[in-house]
This record gives sequence, C-alpha cells and structure tokens, in this order.
Amino acid sequence: MENQKSNSALKAVILVLSLLLAGSLFYIFQLTTKTENLETEIKSEKTEKENVLTDLEELKATYDAAIAENTSMSDELIAEREKVVRLMEDLKKSNGNAASMAKYKQQYEGLQTKMKSLMQEIEVLKKQNQELTTDLDSTKVVLEESQNYTKTLVGQNEELSKTVEKGSKLSVLNLKTAAFKLKSSGKEVATDKARRADVLKVSFTIAENSIAKTGDKTYYVQVIDSKNNVLGEKATETFGDKSLTYSFTTSVKYENKTVQVTENLKGKDFEKGTYFVNVFDKNELVSKTSFTLK
Repeated sequence: MENQKSNSALKAVILVLSLLLAGSLFYIFQLTTKTENLETEIKSEKTEKENVLTDLEELKATYDAAIAENTSMSDELIAEREKVVRLMEDLKKSNGNAASMAKYKQQYEGLQTKMKSLMQEIEVLKKQNQELTTDLDSTKVVLEESQNYTKTLVGQNEELSKTVEKGSKLSVLNLKTAAFKLKSSGKEVATDKARRADVLKVSFTIAENSIAKTGDKTYYVQVIDSKNNVLGEKATETFGDKSLTYSFTTSVKYENKTVQVTENLKGKDFEKGTYFVNVFDKNELVSKTSFTLK
C-alpha cells in the first residue's frame, strides 16, 4: 500500500517537473523569438536610416552640381541644399525608430519633390539661355556682315570719290611751242633760228570733261632756256610749302567743253639750244614739252 502511494507521489512530481520544463521551454522559445524579431527590427530600422541618408546624400549632390553651374537660381538652390544638410544632421542623431523614420522619409519626399521642380525650372532656363545665345550669335553674325558691308561701301565710296576726283581733273593736251619772227607788216614767220626769233608761241588744248567743275581756270606756264633761265615775267607763286617761278599765266573760262589756248612770249636774244616748257595747274605739273633753237 505504501509502495503504491510512493509511486503515485513520484508520478505527480514527474508530471509537475515535466509541466515546468515544458513551460520553461515555451518561455525560452518565446523569448528567443522576441529577441530575434527585435534584432531584425533594429537591423531593418538601421538599414532604412542608412537608405534615407544615402538618398539625402544624392539629393545634396544634385544641389551641389546645380549650384556649381552658377545659374540665376543659385540662392534658391543653396537654401534648399541647407534644408537637406540639416535633415541629414537630425537623422544621424535620431534613434531610427519606425515613427521617426516615417517623419524623416516624409520630409525627404517633400525635399525631393522641391528638387525636381527646381531642376525643371533650371532646364527651362538653360533652354531659354541657349536660344538667347543662338539669337545673339545670329545677331552678331548679321552685325558683322553689316559692318563688313559698310566697310565695303565706305571703301567703294572712297574709291569712287578718288575716281571722280581724278576724272574731274582737266586734261591738258597737245602742248606745242614754236619760235616766230615778227615782220613789220605784223606777219609771223616760223623759224628755228635763235637769232631770228622774236616771240615764242605756246599752245595747248584743255580737253572736254562733263564732270569737271566749270568756271575760270588759271594755268602757270614756265619756259626754261638752254642755260636754265626762266623766261618772261619770272614771277613766283607760293602753294603751301612749295613755290613756283613761272613765265606767264593764262586764264580761261571753262564750261565742260574743249578749249584751245594760245599765248605769246615775246623776247630777244634767245639762246641756242633746247628749251623746256611746263604747264602747271597751281603747283601740279599737267603737261610738258621741249623744242630746240639753232
């Protein structure tokens, strides 16, 4: 009877111990599961924090690149970048729990949306600047072409003016000089003998010129004998820093038509040898010839 009681007590103890063991094992299992879940949650929160930080770093890098381009929106870009930097600093200090991470992610999304909006504005500005640059280049090309055309016109006008000026000058042609003996009857007899000559007859033609100025024209005639003496009046006229000694002057009324000019230079005791005759328009030599007296 006592043995039966002992066995019953032993079974009861074993049962209690088994229940306690089972309870312990269940508690250990629950504790292990919670620990693993907590570790997983912590790792997950850490990974999510790192991901948000990475996203913020990329956002900051985007702003840095945009600011470096020195656009007209630089001040606004710098202000937005500072918001990103401050959020990164706050996130690094946070414990990274689910509630705080939700807040940080929401703030990041807001900053990202703002960044995309600013980047779109920058692209629009870039396009406008490119169009303005293209227009400016086109305007510059047109301006350069206009300037070149103007220079060409100025050059052509200068050449035309020179041509007109040159063309408007009167031409003195057919300059001739001959010696004559004056008879008592007044008749002139040509001679090539120095001792017989009484007068030198100088003649020339002023050619027709439709673009020359009309009016009185004065020519200075210079006759130089074989001993380099200027014959006639031997008067001197000054033109600027130049002077001219001449034998006589002749004036004509020019009206764009051919004019024949003839003048006599009287003298005596003419020298033998070669004579030189020069016709000047002021100080410009316009015609010359020579002749010889024996």
